[in-house]
Amino acid sequence: MSVPETVREIHLARRPQGRPVAADLVVVETPAPKPAAGQVLLRNRWFLLFAGLATLLGDTPPGTPFPPIEPGDTLFGPAVAEVVDAPAGSGLRPGDLVVHSRGWREYAVADPAELTPLVEELTDPAAHLAPGSVGYGVLTRTAPVRPGDTVLVTGAAGGVGTLAGQTARLLGAGTVIGTTGSPAKAERLRELGYDAVLVDERTGDGPGRAERFARQLAEAAPDGIDLLIDNVGGHQAEAALAATRPGARAALVGVLSGQLGDTPSAHPPLRLDAFQLIIKGVQLIGCGSAGQAEAEAAWRPRFGEWLREGRIAFPHVRVNGLERAPQAFQEMTEGRYFGTVLVELGEAPS
Repeated sequence: MSVPETVREIHLARRPQGRPVAADLVVVETPAPKPAAGQVLLRNRWFLLFAGLATLLGDTPPGTPFPPIEPGDTLFGPAVAEVVDAPAGSGLRPGDLVVHSRGWREYAVADPAELTPLVEELTDPAAHLAPGSVGYGVLTRTAPVRPGDTVLVTGAAGGVGTLAGQTARLLGAGTVIGTTGSPAKAERLRELGYDAVLVDERTGDGPGRAERFARQLAEAAPDGIDLLIDNVGGHQAEAALAATRPGARAALVGVLSGQLGDTPSAHPPLRLDAFQLIIKGVQLIGCGSAGQAEAEAAWRPRFGEWLREGRIAFPHVRVNGLERAPQAFQEMTEGRYFGTVLVELGEAPS
């Protein structure tokens, strides 16, 4: 495969003023990367758009396990790439497909230790970017689901949520409830097997919105919930924690209410009734990156098996072309997509 002298990548053009828009990002041409001794040259085929990137484009909060992105920097994220050139002894050959973290560009270089070869369990290479290991890790390790549990997944129409609800059912949950901001997405979630979906539209912010959501939750789960997978935070998490049953588990995974709000933030406020959590013995668990590699390794073969058997779906959108990524990122933060959002770069000319 020939490598062009100049390649394209996406830089942060300016810090967003509120929710990111396409103009905050820019496609630039730059000299093709040159691998140093021992490094692998890669051509990206697909990369993942994820909501957490919105917070990294502003003032990165202390403790964030990712480097800050400054104006002029190249964006990054999970990607599937084809090996163009690899050093002897790396175990890699041209044409091999690997997962790595340098998306948002056509070509990249990386050390072999940073690359994960694709496994045969998943016949669609792009499926390796499905964020299902997040929910799987919660449901099998962090806060294992029990037979008959009532499970609530907030932010259920995103990449994590669309897979977490299906996974909960496959692992024995009795009732699976989801939340979304769109009636149309609610219908699609029901088609995926959610028993009930609470619609929490962004319009009409204020105390009335939180009260309406709490009433919906009480109707959907009159006896309370046993397991919360919270991707949203804010008033949804507050209502869910108030509705927990004795001995419930609550896994805090994401803060979409902040990341996709008008002013993206990694730490929107969360008001807790500590007394009720204590007397009910609710386990409140923050889900960081620790143990995620192990969860990913366990998830992929199960995901592949379920896909082959037709027991799980992989809802996703493929956006064609690097140049469309900035607009697609804006549309994702506006809630226009359902499931995982991938940018597809296609095959390189020979």
